[in-house]
Amino acid sequence: MKTARHHELLQLLEQYDSLTTQQLARLLDVSLETVRRDLTGLQKQGKILRQHGRAKRPGLGEAEAGDPFIERQKSHLNSKATIAHRALGWIGEGMVIAMDASSTCWYLARLLPDIPLTVFTNSERICQALSKRQHIQVICSGGLLLRQYACYINAPLAAQLKEIGIDLFLFSCKGVDRHGALWDARSWNAEYKTFLLKRAAQSLLLIDKSKFERAGDVKVGEVSQVTQIISDAPMPEAWRATN
Repeated sequence: MKTARHHELLQLLEQYDSLTTQQLARLLDVSLETVRRDLTGLQKQGKILRQHGRAKRPGLGEAEAGDPFIERQKSHLNSKATIAHRALGWIGEGMVIAMDASSTCWYLARLLPDIPLTVFTNSERICQALSKRQHIQVICSGGLLLRQYACYINAPLAAQLKEIGIDLFLFSCKGVDRHGALWDARSWNAEYKTFLLKRAAQSLLLIDKSKFERAGDVKVGEVSQVTQIISDAPMPEAWRATN
């Protein structure tokens, strides 16, 4: 049974790349203690890697963690369209907004009317989407372009935004766990969001229900830091207490 369970555990990590201890216990229908023992044994054999309460398959470097933009762009299309339309009502003429490189923000950017507006973003696709809007000033974070994620990284944000006040930060994330913690798959992506979450006067978290009670490798912040969550489903009660 132990051998069969180990085989199933490794297959799950091959399928999902990374899972929390709690997720593995639920999927394998065993206790947390059993999963922890299994993970310890498999880690010693070099078959898995463990970090921050998660297990993942070896060889999955940070640059490869998470889904490429083209895949995220195609998933949950109707939900993202609904969320983008709802978020649009928060944006008004003359505002300075910041957006991350999520596919949901890209859908939102394409809906923006051509009004006097300043948009700061680390998204290549958002820059392209707004390039022909005559009245929208686009400020790109710059840095190293990761083409598969359509995202710029390692830009000196503090220096760039020293004299720019951000009225509203719109972003998504890998998931929000049951305790209300916001997670992402990559540290450089999380750092961008953490910085702007603290810097902006207001913030909107745009997530579909598939990201409820889901964690990642790097913590971004807490639900309590977000002004409003916009989703295609009611927010879990546990989050309401902190939001």
